[in-house]
Amino acid sequence: MGIYTEYLDKKLDFDALQAERKNQLKRISEARGGRAILTYAAAMKKTNSPIGIEFGDRNHFFDQINNLNGDKIDIILETPGGFAEIVEDLVEYTRGIFSEVGIIVPGYAKSAGTIFAMAGDEILMDPTSALGPIDAQISQNGKTFSAHAFLQGLEKIKEDVDSRGVLNRAYIPILQNISPGEIQSCQNALDFSKLLVTEWLSNYKFKFWITHSSTGVPVTKEEKEERAARIADCLCDHGYWLTHGRSLTIKDLNDMRLLITDYSKDEALSDAIHRYYLLLTMTFDTTGIYKIFETIESQLYRFEIAPGGPVPQQPVDSVIIDLECPNCKTKSKIQANFKDGVPLQKDAIAFPKDNMFICPRCKHKIDLSTFRGQIESQTKKKVI
Repeated sequence: MGIYTEYLDKKLDFDALQAERKNQLKRISEARGGRAILTYAAAMKKTNSPIGIEFGDRNHFFDQINNLNGDKIDIILETPGGFAEIVEDLVEYTRGIFSEVGIIVPGYAKSAGTIFAMAGDEILMDPTSALGPIDAQISQNGKTFSAHAFLQGLEKIKEDVDSRGVLNRAYIPILQNISPGEIQSCQNALDFSKLLVTEWLSNYKFKFWITHSSTGVPVTKEEKEERAARIADCLCDHGYWLTHGRSLTIKDLNDMRLLITDYSKDEALSDAIHRYYLLLTMTFDTTGIYKIFETIESQLYRFEIAPGGPVPQQPVDSVIIDLECPNCKTKSKIQANFKDGVPLQKDAIAFPKDNMFICPRCKHKIDLSTFRGQIESQTKKKVI
């Protein structure tokens, strides 16, 4: 019987799922010599939620990492990507606490997630795991495109001139819609991705690369930087990978001369990671949770706001959140008021002042701090 079928047959409720995830996290930590462990994972299927690495993740990540002890940590990473600037914040904070960082990728860590992985002293994957190209994605005029492809396209336009040096007139309308600032923005975004990868690989991933395996000759700082820069260039090369969503496996990364630890070769570690990843997926698939920040002892979740939630288009005194308990599926109406004296709507429950909502049926506690932030961001008003 497969592991997934095993868990399905157990019909685990929310608390049991959470407890079993914690159990597998503990097994992973033990297999890794008792290292601290943190999960930073997004529900890859929930594309209508903010599943990318973004500013709202910082406090959750910092809060959980501050619960950990020791000087070595493994981070289980599952993400479609996001803002490289936020990745820089998370990495610098983590590196200020821990001397060694392992990045475990049981599924996908694409785009900015790949940049994050390059900050690990060790990157752990199995044959089904994947990183991705890091060519910066630019959003302008309602379109998203590769900064590298954009700059390559401009170079091809410049090359497409006749013998008199006259540009093909078909390109003129295109160039009229491009400002120098947009060109520089693309170049800056591309350079930033390369800078982070080059710096982190040479300082962290190559920290234990002491001698050349073929000759035994000591590796110089310049050689580490040169190798890191070549890998960064390759990861940014949209012209080579052709699509930003391309999956880069252990083989692809080894071909770049980037050493990856294949955890499938460690039976105990592989079993624990595989089980944890399945439980993580089941949690995302059966609840409104779209992000998990988790240690063995603690966790924070970010929830979806159900349809009918707060998107006010005019001045209002309150909004209603339709909340489904991730444990027992009980649906509750929670009313957030923006001024004193606003009566509760029928069947509504007042938004808790401490942000901790207790399900009226199963007594499960749900942290609504993310909802409070979303409401206040959308309405520009304070929930009282």
